[in-house]
Amino acid sequence: MASEALNNTGFGESLSIQKRVVGALLRREMLTRYGRHNIGFLWLFVEPMLFTIGVTILWTATKSVHGSELPIVAFALTGYSSVLLWRNMPGRCIGALQANLALMYHRNIKVADIYAARLLLEFGGATISFAVLTVLFIAIEWMEPPDDILTVFAGWLLIAWFGCALAVGLGALSYLSDLVDKLWHPFSYLLFPLSGAAFLVAALPQFAQDIVLWIPIVHGVELVREGFFGSQARAVYDLGYLIPFNLALSLVSLIALRYVSRRVVPE
Repeated sequence: MASEALNNTGFGESLSIQKRVVGALLRREMLTRYGRHNIGFLWLFVEPMLFTIGVTILWTATKSVHGSELPIVAFALTGYSSVLLWRNMPGRCIGALQANLALMYHRNIKVADIYAARLLLEFGGATISFAVLTVLFIAIEWMEPPDDILTVFAGWLLIAWFGCALAVGLGALSYLSDLVDKLWHPFSYLLFPLSGAAFLVAALPQFAQDIVLWIPIVHGVELVREGFFGSQARAVYDLGYLIPFNLALSLVSLIALRYVSRRVVPE
């Protein structure tokens, strides 16, 4: 019993240290990225809000066709907010380790902590932006409230899970090769129009549906839109594909993280 109590205490202390380390890295990242000038860390969610508002206004002004009669404001909000969530995470983790090698001299700071701080920051910024804009657009009657908020939340978390797993894997690989950084940016731009942000799967021809449904993000976006629009739109997704894909991607990314962690040389 005494041994078990000691182990529990050790785990509790380790968890407490881990929380303090990630919290400190999170604050450091916020100050490094946004500083103390102007509105400071508020740029964390104001920046994605401005991007989303800009795209929403552009789509509305040009009367963009998205293959349905759904309100364009809600359609643009769900689509572009999802893009910001999954695309910004890898962008922030690629090269993150190289920029923080000096911190690796501290015994309690691990490679995973650096990625965790950046991922929490991106997730928080995109989520706050999405939530604030949803409330704002509902308040000014640009769109109706979501049909099922829990379904929206589930879809959002699945997209975030994909983004985190992809970010950790690419972040670890970027330590081994500079090609990862050079290839990710064009690849992410090519993936954007195929991610489901600008179309409904049900509006596509069958052969196109069969192609885009191989892309895991599409399933998450479709789930978010089902939560927003309910019976107004026919969502096409398969959680039996998305969840195992995320699990497999997470496993591969953790293996890459472990491999890199053993080879990091602090500067």
